[in-house]
Amino acid sequence: MTEKSKENNVKNNGKNELILIPKYERYIEYMIEVILKMPRTEKFNIGNEFKTVMYKTLENILYLNKIEISKRMYYLNLIDACLNSQRIMLRIMLKNRWIDKKKFNVAMELIYEIGKILGGLIKFYAKNNKK
Repeated sequence: MTEKSKENNVKNNGKNELILIPKYERYIEYMIEVILKMPRTEKFNIGNEFKTVMYKTLENILYLNKIEISKRMYYLNLIDACLNSQRIMLRIMLKNRWIDKKKFNVAMELIYEIGKILGGLIKFYAKNNKK
């Protein structure tokens, strides 16, 4: 795959939008439904923390479209760290039975898909930003 085609894969259907944005939106929608069905006390404790991390991650994804290429690695690493913290919180939710195994698996699959795209972007920008 050429560098030009990889850069085009970063964009969605010719629009100036990262492919990551709609996938992450779908993940947020799913997780909001999951959080709303959690026990009341946990919904307001870990649920609020989880939502905060999700929205911070979305904000960092949106910054990727707006900043110069040389600064994108910083935001890609921030997004990666936020995804890792979401994975940890999901495992805590499962362990304490605040969510069931099916919801956990769906959420982890969505994060995995986002992580694959993110990993590809990190490799692409790391390779092309060598000085």
